[in-house]
Amino acid sequence: MTSFDERRDTFESKFAHDASLKFKAEARANKLLGQWAAGVLGLSEDQVDEYVRSVIKADFEEPGSEDVFRKLAGDLGDQVTEQEIRSKMEQFAQKAVEQIMNES
Repeated sequence: MTSFDERRDTFESKFAHDASLKFKAEARANKLLGQWAAGVLGLSEDQVDEYVRSVIKADFEEPGSEDVFRKLAGDLGDQVTEQEIRSKMEQFAQKAVEQIMNES
């Protein structure tokens, strides 16, 4: 194997690893958001898991996080402001990355 092939394989491995970590962090952040929103909504313990799954699923509608924001804003209505939702999204994104990195 040439050094070029080795570098290519290393780059491809790193890219796949980084993509996997990004996906895990986004899913973890959405889980944390769903749990927070379920608390705001006053959902029962039985309803929390289902709600969390719906938040995670919302993230697959389009690239980026606006689909999750729209879901939360629609579900939470006047109970929280747009700024509170965006702040929680940022907070939980950072927390998710920290958790994933500590697990690796």
